[in-house]
Amino acid sequence: MCDATTPIFHNENKARKFLEQQRWPDGPVCPFCGSPDGIKSAPMADKKGEPVKGWYHCNACRKRFTVRVGTLYERSHIPLHKWLYATYLICSSKKGISANQIHRTLGVTYKSAWFMMHRIREAMLDDDSGPLGGDGKIIEADTTYIGGKEKNKHARKRHSGRGGVGKLVVHTLVERGGRVRSNRIANVSGKSVRPVLVRQASRKSTLMTDTHGSYYHVGKEFARHEMVDHGKDEYVRGQAYTNTAEGFFSILKRGLTGIYQQVSEAHLHRYLAEFDFRYSNRSALGVNDFARALRLLKGIEGKRLTYRRIGETRYA
Repeated sequence: MCDATTPIFHNENKARKFLEQQRWPDGPVCPFCGSPDGIKSAPMADKKGEPVKGWYHCNACRKRFTVRVGTLYERSHIPLHKWLYATYLICSSKKGISANQIHRTLGVTYKSAWFMMHRIREAMLDDDSGPLGGDGKIIEADTTYIGGKEKNKHARKRHSGRGGVGKLVVHTLVERGGRVRSNRIANVSGKSVRPVLVRQASRKSTLMTDTHGSYYHVGKEFARHEMVDHGKDEYVRGQAYTNTAEGFFSILKRGLTGIYQQVSEAHLHRYLAEFDFRYSNRSALGVNDFARALRLLKGIEGKRLTYRRIGETRYA
């Protein structure tokens, strides 16, 4: 059981040992050359001349390193125990947690809290875990629009027209009883939707969608494709429905509206990664809050995000 009183969230030495155990269960491995041999402890001295534990020396490449090197925590002046606590908090908050709350809870500046959260979201990106679905599995595909109501905007920022005019388009694939993957797309068209489907979903799956024209042709490439016609008030027909995707959208929008309130286009893909990660590692699949945080720690390697790169806009 893990909570705010857990020692690794308050003691730097215990936090370091915990992360070392998670990253190097069989002993330290050099992040520069990958060698597990010839690694020895080599404490550094701080400004007061006191030894700082956690430094290692690799005899193979003759470089020094700590457990932070090669991870999203690298070259950060924020204590490691605060990084672990922030990681746990974002994993255990179903609808997310604001940078302002992290700023107050951890006692760091708002700018540091904001940057920490985006670094952690970078580790949540699900780029290499393979396509969703497979033989005998069902995938739901749907789109939604992210953006405030026109009536709540300043008159100069309002858009004329209906639907998604002036809003960001999010496309989501949900594997029933499994993972979810969301992407920011340019528009709802076959040209934008098809690359997402064929790259991120196994075509051995059964595809469930609404009757939007963007799914008509690509649906023929899947083992089976069924559609429900929302325009005729049809929402469930046997196994044909997109209610699972709609349920995910409700969690996503409650978080974006109630917790984060405003999300820019440049950062949307990281917020989507956050909600995808928590949903794909939800309690209904037997993953509790601490286990979810441990899974996130497996993804911190090789995903260092610099302040200069943080504003990059990403499409599917």
